[in-house]
Amino acid sequence: MAKRIASRHLLAGMVMGLALAPVSRVGWAVGEQQYVEFSPGVGDFAVVNAGHAAPIFVDQGDWPGVLRAAKDLSSDLKDVTGTAPDVVTDPKKMGTEAVIVGTVGKGGVIDQLAKSGKIDVSKIAGKWESYFTQVVDDPMPGVSRALVIAGSDKRGTIYGVYDVSEESGQSPWYYFADVPAKKHASVFVKDGKFEVGEPSVKYRGIFFNDESPALSNYVREKYGDVPVNNDAAKGPPIPGGVANYGHEFYGHVFELLLRCKGNYMWPAMWNNAFNEDDAENAPTADLYGIVMGTSHQEAMLRAQKEWDRRSRQGWNYARDPEGMTKFWTDGLERNKNYESILTMGLRGENDSAMVQGQDQAIDLLNKIIPAQREIIAKTINPDVTKVPQMWCLYKEVQNYYETGKLNPPDDITLLWAEDNNGNIRRLPTDAERKRSGGAGIYYHFDYHGGPTDYRWIDTSPVPRIWDQMSLAQQYGADRIWIVNVGKFKNLELPIDYFLHLGWDAKKWTNENTMAFQKEWAAEQFGPEFADQIADILATYTRYNGRRKPERLGTTIYSAANYHEIETVAADYNALANRAQKLYEKMPPEQKNAFYELVLFPVKACANLNEMYMAGSLNALYAQQGRVSANDYAAMVQADFENDAKLMNDYNKGLEDGKWDHFQDDVHIGYTTWQEPQRPSLVRVPVTQVTAAGKPTLGVALEDSAFSWPAAAGNTQAAPALVKFNSVAQQKKSIDVFNKGTGAVDYTATPSAPWIVVSDAKGSVEKDKRLWVSINWDLAPRGELTGSVRVTGTDDAAVEVKVTGFNSPEVSRQNLNGFAEGDGVVSIEPEHYSAKTDGDGVKWERVEGYGRTLSAMRVQGPVNFAAITPGPAAPSLEYKAYFFSTGQATVWTALAPNLDFIPGRELRYAVSIDDGAPQMVTGVPKGFSSDSGDWSKNVQDEARWVSAGVTIPSAGYHTLRFYAVDPGITMQKIVVDLGGFKQCYLGAPESYHSGSK
Repeated sequence: MAKRIASRHLLAGMVMGLALAPVSRVGWAVGEQQYVEFSPGVGDFAVVNAGHAAPIFVDQGDWPGVLRAAKDLSSDLKDVTGTAPDVVTDPKKMGTEAVIVGTVGKGGVIDQLAKSGKIDVSKIAGKWESYFTQVVDDPMPGVSRALVIAGSDKRGTIYGVYDVSEESGQSPWYYFADVPAKKHASVFVKDGKFEVGEPSVKYRGIFFNDESPALSNYVREKYGDVPVNNDAAKGPPIPGGVANYGHEFYGHVFELLLRCKGNYMWPAMWNNAFNEDDAENAPTADLYGIVMGTSHQEAMLRAQKEWDRRSRQGWNYARDPEGMTKFWTDGLERNKNYESILTMGLRGENDSAMVQGQDQAIDLLNKIIPAQREIIAKTINPDVTKVPQMWCLYKEVQNYYETGKLNPPDDITLLWAEDNNGNIRRLPTDAERKRSGGAGIYYHFDYHGGPTDYRWIDTSPVPRIWDQMSLAQQYGADRIWIVNVGKFKNLELPIDYFLHLGWDAKKWTNENTMAFQKEWAAEQFGPEFADQIADILATYTRYNGRRKPERLGTTIYSAANYHEIETVAADYNALANRAQKLYEKMPPEQKNAFYELVLFPVKACANLNEMYMAGSLNALYAQQGRVSANDYAAMVQADFENDAKLMNDYNKGLEDGKWDHFQDDVHIGYTTWQEPQRPSLVRVPVTQVTAAGKPTLGVALEDSAFSWPAAAGNTQAAPALVKFNSVAQQKKSIDVFNKGTGAVDYTATPSAPWIVVSDAKGSVEKDKRLWVSINWDLAPRGELTGSVRVTGTDDAAVEVKVTGFNSPEVSRQNLNGFAEGDGVVSIEPEHYSAKTDGDGVKWERVEGYGRTLSAMRVQGPVNFAAITPGPAAPSLEYKAYFFSTGQATVWTALAPNLDFIPGRELRYAVSIDDGAPQMVTGVPKGFSSDSGDWSKNVQDEARWVSAGVTIPSAGYHTLRFYAVDPGITMQKIVVDLGGFKQCYLGAPESYHSGSK
């Protein structure tokens, strides 16, 4: 987006700095410059002042959608100030001060002002969706002052109008998230000119797909069903049971899209036909200014349901080319006067094949597209290159395209699809970037398909969206961006970000994804708690982004190692508690919006993670014989029931049931890829433990699934804690538990004074966690060996071995880098010791991206050549002190990216010290959603790759990562020297000189 131009008393540099200034006020558009004030400044124009409002003038001959938006502005200002400006179309009713709204080239007052030199439209004239807002003195006879909102085209003007609404305090989400307007007695616009446009991506939109059950049930509840019609003389056939996705519903959606600077939409299509379910749908879209299209499966503005309802043969050109040709022709005749993008090509019904065999399918597509172009020439424009067309290369169609046997006309936009799970499959080559039709991306925030559905709640962290869509913009896929949003609600933040990023991809970078979320939170709830709200939103979506709720289970996070499952659940519950406390501080009018946008998703996801934790611990504790296993079985059931209550409270309790059915999506009980019919605990089996008749001691250790005393004949290893060292200074746990009824007394006795045990003596009915640490001031230098003897009143005794190393060479105080601990060095990639940038290529931090902290991504020019690792190559260095030597494995958790550059694998290189760099293939050439481990990668939201290295000696060594190819994004690094335990997130970060 071009920088707005400031005039008069606004300095250009000052204006630039406002866009990402710290959140300190309410009511201006996210990411935009602040030009609305609520108390008068020098030269300000009073839109509303103490009960008096300047009338809003729109020429009668301007676009009807502009007049409609002007009426929204009046309504918005009433919500903000209590005073509604009059909307007039007669210039004589402007009065002495007015808001003048209009479109360049429509022959009205805006053109007169330009002709008279009162305004300069040269920088927006002829541009796509551009506008300016300017205070003008003496614009015309009888008008002493005016606020002019001028647009280059219909949407440009509408965007300018909605900018004033948003700056004044009306959130785009006032309807769909019940965000109340920010109240002010007066609204003023600063003197000056603020110019905006053109957008980074030409068409930016959403797709209502996978809309049943939640969205369809909501629409049916609120708007009923489409009337049945079996009489061809009265209109198109409509069967029973079709939810009424009509113009009343879509009007709200179109308005929101425009307020968020979107302009494009694919409508709901599972059981609906946009153009036939309601004859007012297409005219309403055109009135609002929304460009309509149809899904990747539905060509030429005809829904598959339109075909199916006429009882024809299958949706298959090979079977009925004449019938489908007429069908398409009729559709284009019907919609030819509305702004649309035509979907070209064809996929079989319900994503099936039309013919068997790849060559046959390619031959058929090579017949279909020329036939479609002939229809376009006859019905819309003989010059078909003037008609916007798009071909979505989805799933197998991309495979057909990659053969080189499909040659779509140059003016058709190629819409590349990601893998349905947020990972872009392919981006344009150098040659494809020269095509006049350009390219775009079909993306997903929701999906019905393998490896499982994910349709319930937000699982798309803002940094992840930036990571993939910024690549799309960089590689020239910037003609169309459209995202599958499923049921729409619970995806408010990612939808808004996706559209903002498409509007201005240069402004929103990896450096300010958090800034966006803070501004977004401030717009919805004001500045007081914006930073806290943004942190909660960013954190919960990061938690969901590392494993989607539908893909959780009792064996995902480790119950035995690193206290992983307990930490995951505790972190989520702590986040929910933070959200609850903020909710209690919200003004009454903001509580529903806060519940919808913040509290509900956090509480629901925290409850879900706790349920799986309870199932996981039940299984482990039952194996160990703990009677507390039964408590976790009860917790599973309680959390399951609480989930149902949370869904019901949302559906029935919010806004008197306004959003009933939006939580109908089932998210518990997946046994196949498909959403289950109803929630169940089929994937959370629990075991009941029969308690011994008397108190019976049991002991379990951190990082082990075993328990002691071991059963007779059991050959499991003797109990021992992981080796301590004086730099890492670990604390390790011993769980003392009861296998029987009543309470068991215990004593934990260290064998040496340097071994410290918390709660060394006590009584336990269920479980008690003891913490073992070393008093390093008392410990002798060098190797340490000792034990903790745990005894119980039942005469049971367990001797837990304790070993350690008190280094004479390195300490916490003089450590430079990381320290090995527990047989691993675990590293967050942003904590490098040194960084070398290359010629245009570098490693850059992506804030908030990844499983635990952030990520480091290779960034460089488009399709830069592979870099040979060496001293001058872009690299990251990690200095670490090793106590172990010999063979080690360097594990790297990469983002689950795909090989988006045709014919090229994505690699990096690793070395220890000055050793020869070892090339590592992060993503093999040709890797795709058809590849063997793709399913695991997307479910894990990471791809673990490894390299073998040698640690030649104890002491300091430097681990180097060299950039080789684009598209490598590191989320976690673990150097395994034999101690790396099975877990999901990677071992917790090792102690390092930057640790707090």
